[in-house]
Amino acid sequence: MKFGWIPSTLSDLSLTPSPLTHRILVANDQLFSSSYDRTARVWTVDKGQVSQEFRGHRNCVLTLAYSAPEDLPQDPCMEAAMGGGLLVTGSSDDTAKVWQVASGCCHQTLRGHTGAVLCLVLHVSSHTAFTGSTDATVRAWDILSGEQLRVFREHQGSVICLELTDRLLYSGSADRTVKCWLADTGERVRTFPAHRHSVSALKYHAGTLFTGSGDACARAFDAQSGVLQRVFRGHTFVINCLQVGFSLPSSLLPQGSEGGSPVVCS
Repeated sequence: MKFGWIPSTLSDLSLTPSPLTHRILVANDQLFSSSYDRTARVWTVDKGQVSQEFRGHRNCVLTLAYSAPEDLPQDPCMEAAMGGGLLVTGSSDDTAKVWQVASGCCHQTLRGHTGAVLCLVLHVSSHTAFTGSTDATVRAWDILSGEQLRVFREHQGSVICLELTDRLLYSGSADRTVKCWLADTGERVRTFPAHRHSVSALKYHAGTLFTGSGDACARAFDAQSGVLQRVFRGHTFVINCLQVGFSLPSSLLPQGSEGGSPVVCS
């Protein structure tokens, strides 16, 4: 049995008749935004002006990530194209696209998913993008060449969120699980169960994996063993975003780590 994508992970934005901004990120004094109007844009933070617009997706742009110029190969032949860095976007048109920020041109279109691309993360040093989709797979791509490197297949529902740390990739799904993978091989390391609804948010910090779910709870797992350490209750609807403070209490830290206090929000 496969679990379908849960629309509530996008909140109630789709009920509003006008085009809506869906994701934003800030990098190098620039604000990047994706929208239901099928575009992504980059704005200057100091003046609030649009400096570039990216058009080419055939449906809503749901997610995005940015690779700064200093993280890209220093090739004189590509300097003009890569000078502003690369923006990667994922869309409900079943594709991800890589854009040259300086020119606004599409550098690569990443085709292979058979469902909407809901989430993506970048491993900047290897120029690899990981995308999660309603087709229940995670895929790895070389953002410079556009080559599909590997496919992660074990989820039984839409992949809603991703978190990347060191060599490990975590994926949260509508099948109510989180899976941990070796990012460079696609081998599954472990599965984190215990959710009663779709897993809609992930955050790794100091050996602890935090998850947010459609059951309105956040959870803390020991990332190495997969043991559930704590459940955070209080919300009445899906948790779709998590942030964690710099330090954690001793009860949530691996042996030998120092403590502090957590901040978890949705």
